[in-house]
Amino acid sequence: MSKESTLANPAPVGLMGFGMTTVLLNIHNAGIYPLDTMILAVGIFYGGIAQFIAGIMEFRKGNTFGMTAFMSFGSFWLTLVFLLVLPRMGWWEVGQSSVSFSLYLFMWGLFTLGMFIGTLKLSRALQTIFGSLVILFWLLAFHHITGSRSVGIIAGWEGIFCGLSAIYTSIAEVLNEVYGKVILPVGR
Repeated sequence: MSKESTLANPAPVGLMGFGMTTVLLNIHNAGIYPLDTMILAVGIFYGGIAQFIAGIMEFRKGNTFGMTAFMSFGSFWLTLVFLLVLPRMGWWEVGQSSVSFSLYLFMWGLFTLGMFIGTLKLSRALQTIFGSLVILFWLLAFHHITGSRSVGIIAGWEGIFCGLSAIYTSIAEVLNEVYGKVILPVGR
């Protein structure tokens, strides 16, 4: 493959998969509607599989940051759905504890903090997504370890912001490429 690639930009699909799934789950976290199969299905297919495929495409393009982000967060959505569903299917007698689930969320926040540092050389839009995602993971970890409903609701609203910022960035990437000029700024 030559240095000048004709591959499409996979980032908009990955960003939209992350953004839409994050918004839908965090509307639940904000207390607006219960966790249901719609959220879980979107988590598997758009948040999980579509992001993972975007990561593979970023690998093909030689983008280590994009590959790591999309394959990791695609895996996050798949593991999250399995953590929620498998105990209900009777695959394990006991689901995750509040401590283990808090540690799971905390570690994802730690990983995201490292990725956020990488965004400091990228766009403001990505800085917003990753910065707000660090906060989201750690708010959710705190919520699950303390059981504080208020923290859970705050995390939900913060997660909606995070997801909407990813949706904006996805649409900006597509429109800016289609029109060949900046339609929606991402702050490079």
